[in-house]
Amino acid sequence: MASLQEWLDQIRSFEVNGEFFKAHDLARQGLEEHPANVELLRRAVLSLLNAGAISLGRQLFDAAELGARQETHLVTLGARLLKEEAQLARGPERQALLKEAALGYQKAYRQALDAGDPEAYYPGINVATLNLLSDQSQAALATAREVLALVEREIADPGKSSAADRYWPLATALEASFILDDFTRAKSLIEPLRAACAMRYDVFATTVRQLRLIAAKKHLELTALGDLSLPDVIHFTGHMIAPPGVTRGFQAGDETKVAEAISAELERRPVGIAYGALASGADILFAEALLSRGAKLNVVLPFPVEEFVERSVRPAGSSWESRFASCMEQAATVRFATEDSYLGDDQLYSYASQMAMGLAVLCARHLCAPVRQIAVWDGRPPQHAAGTAVDLAVWKANQLPQTILPCSEGRPASLEPAGPVRLSKGGRTSRAMLFGDLKGFSKLRDAQMPNFVAGVLGQLSTITDAYRDQIAYLNTWGDGIFMVLEDAGEAARCALQLQQAMAALDFESAGLPATLGLRVGGHFGPIYEVEDPLLKRTSYMGAHVSRAARIEPVTPEGCVYVTEPFAARLALFHADTYSCEYVGVTAMAKNYGQMRMFLLRQLETADGGPPTVRTLL
Repeated sequence: MASLQEWLDQIRSFEVNGEFFKAHDLARQGLEEHPANVELLRRAVLSLLNAGAISLGRQLFDAAELGARQETHLVTLGARLLKEEAQLARGPERQALLKEAALGYQKAYRQALDAGDPEAYYPGINVATLNLLSDQSQAALATAREVLALVEREIADPGKSSAADRYWPLATALEASFILDDFTRAKSLIEPLRAACAMRYDVFATTVRQLRLIAAKKHLELTALGDLSLPDVIHFTGHMIAPPGVTRGFQAGDETKVAEAISAELERRPVGIAYGALASGADILFAEALLSRGAKLNVVLPFPVEEFVERSVRPAGSSWESRFASCMEQAATVRFATEDSYLGDDQLYSYASQMAMGLAVLCARHLCAPVRQIAVWDGRPPQHAAGTAVDLAVWKANQLPQTILPCSEGRPASLEPAGPVRLSKGGRTSRAMLFGDLKGFSKLRDAQMPNFVAGVLGQLSTITDAYRDQIAYLNTWGDGIFMVLEDAGEAARCALQLQQAMAALDFESAGLPATLGLRVGGHFGPIYEVEDPLLKRTSYMGAHVSRAARIEPVTPEGCVYVTEPFAARLALFHADTYSCEYVGVTAMAKNYGQMRMFLLRQLETADGGPPTVRTLL
């Protein structure tokens, strides 16, 4: 049994890495050993809020009855939750939530001042910012001045020697100066703030989010304050060591030169968090260089370790095996895109790479950090369904920045990569899968079945008919629906529209109980496209179909739940259209194990269009 402090230290390590989902899951595990521990509950809620999982954060906060507690840090947590909920609201509801959040922070601020708490400035600056956002400008300015006076004493305190001691006073002074339109003072605090941050991505992201709210309210360009970005989040990729006799790609004799190029690039533009695989050659060189600089390494492998080593590490020699093992031991996280075997399908490599890319984009979004790709490439277009050139093409197609390092003399590093090679039938191919189920169907009487077919299935068919060109496979059995689509974005749109169609039904007029509800689960993974000998038509099968089928039974009616690979895919290809709100590790139906699940939402545009922006000079 781990001590409370050991649990908190583990949680903190994932928070700093931007792995807020894992931090939340650890906090929940810690609560199994330390039931009802308030600090573990607080950290679980905070991790959810930092990940954008506001609904689940509210559920946990209310279930634990934290709102009834009077401790200052819990009053502050309740106010933070209201502030996050306000960002999702519009119009009068948004303003009401902002004012309620301000009152919560005001209560915590006064409690802290009365107790002589030297960190009273933290709830105080939130009072100032929320007053500004809720159009209480004079109150905002008065509180900002008051808080700035408090925090200037903290900044001048010679006892505040550690980075942790210095960070929040500096961040508060920057925020207060921004509220007061003292742009000169605000700009002067950015570099000291960056130095005090000490690579704590999560706290810096909190500051940037606050400053963005103020900038939007003032119709200002936040970037004009200065560079508010931390070291990059990256996806790394590159060639494996070429086998003897193969003259293209990454030659064993080029290892020193490539390692030096990677080091020079990381010195030129530092990296804090990285996602990628660990094949011999470029991958391991990236991992070693990143780890030596204190970056957080997040490994995504296409299939289990033993087979990956056999195929992608051992052929380069035993020394690469030991280097692989060392990197794995030091990795912050290790994920497997699939637990199934390779079976000769290069598609699994591409699936894993794109999952790593999506996770990098998700992480950067949560941390308000820049994201880019760094690749070691021989300049040749793709020859197979997976590989460095395919990774480059996918990343570039999403108009994300990338840096290309050559791996051999005379090969251009700026050649435009061609599109990925299409797979032929026979192997697995990555597809989006939707499973739907109508809760309450089993209680319908025979007399109601014609109404169900005409009313419910007929209503849903208006949606599926609109997606005939995108749906590769569609089947139903009673209340069950199974669909396969090539694109996760189209699958997401179709799933949400199915729920909208269901919500629009007039059950009473249709002679059906209002308790009927649609549940939809989505997954993205490698599956087989086969010709079914019984149905005499194309069908889809595989372990990932079975995995997708286990999601819908645990999905609340009216909702669409998707897996982490589906969420990563949307982050990579459809970041401006959909959001995936974390709902926790969920036990799948029929004892299929546990998976991280996300609630799918469509992003809304702001009311009234974009604001008029003036630039700070």
